[in-house]
Amino acid sequence: ASRAGVLVKGSNYLEALSRVRTVVFDKTGTLTQGVFEVSAVHHNRLEEEKLVEYAALAESASSHPISKSLRRAYGREPDRRRVDAIQELSGLGVTARVDGVEVAAGNDKLMDRLGIAYVPCHKAGTIIHMAVNGEYAGHIVIADRIKPQSPEAIRALKEAGVRTTVMLTGDAARVADQVAEELGVDQTYSELLPAGKVEQLERLLARRSSRKETLAFVGDGINDAPVLRRADIGVAMGALGSDAAIEAADVVLMDDDPRKVAKAIRIARKCMRIVYQNISFAIGVKMLCLILGALGLANMWLAIFADVGVMILAVLNAIRALFVQK
Repeated sequence: ASRAGVLVKGSNYLEALSRVRTVVFDKTGTLTQGVFEVSAVHHNRLEEEKLVEYAALAESASSHPISKSLRRAYGREPDRRRVDAIQELSGLGVTARVDGVEVAAGNDKLMDRLGIAYVPCHKAGTIIHMAVNGEYAGHIVIADRIKPQSPEAIRALKEAGVRTTVMLTGDAARVADQVAEELGVDQTYSELLPAGKVEQLERLLARRSSRKETLAFVGDGINDAPVLRRADIGVAMGALGSDAAIEAADVVLMDDDPRKVAKAIRIARKCMRIVYQNISFAIGVKMLCLILGALGLANMWLAIFADVGVMILAVLNAIRALFVQK
């Protein structure tokens, strides 16, 4: 698994991985590239450049991919001295004071929380609504791109025997449904806060038809750490994933390729097949030798084969775990 770029933190996780029948994905940075770009700016009270400037300055303290895209659209490094009273609201957005002006940048839930009437946007993408001094100033549309490997990853999971694929995201329902339709994901749950993802995962765990079946969650962000910990198997993206997500996960994908999830499941299942083959073969041969010994038909050479010979054959059979097709 390590040679394939999949780090498994223990043999118990490998065994659980072999029984996965439901795989739950985070969207941003997992199924999509997490490289956001400003695709449109719809303004009514401020000039377009001023709206983007306020958004970039308000988001200047955040490491979220959406915040980084706003700073790229601004075109220069924000002057942090112009900003104070920054408050980041998980799953909603941020509020800050820019040049003495109260600025709020976030989704429609943030606008509802602040009691500000906003204008819905017809474009698909992440919508950042802007309010300045308590009045609605327009919105910025930010689009993410699907990873080219993601459709193949979903197909590979189906071929590997995974019955259900699920996507959890904090994005708007329209964006989530569009991505899910393109990828062929079975179920989608959108507009979820980090705590909402954990609650939804609990419901998915409760729906399992058997306790022997396991559920895997694949994510990359710091907000995914609680879900990664709660799932039977937590799989983190190692290249772009946050340290908290990698620490909380049981399996780490080193190159952020979602296709590696299906490969890890195939490796785990082949490994467990070999384990059961070796156990059955070793016990079977020893039982046979015991019976023959009780009947007086076994000699020393048969006893040596039942001990050392079976061990050598089991090791040779175990070497097959190094070779997994595709």
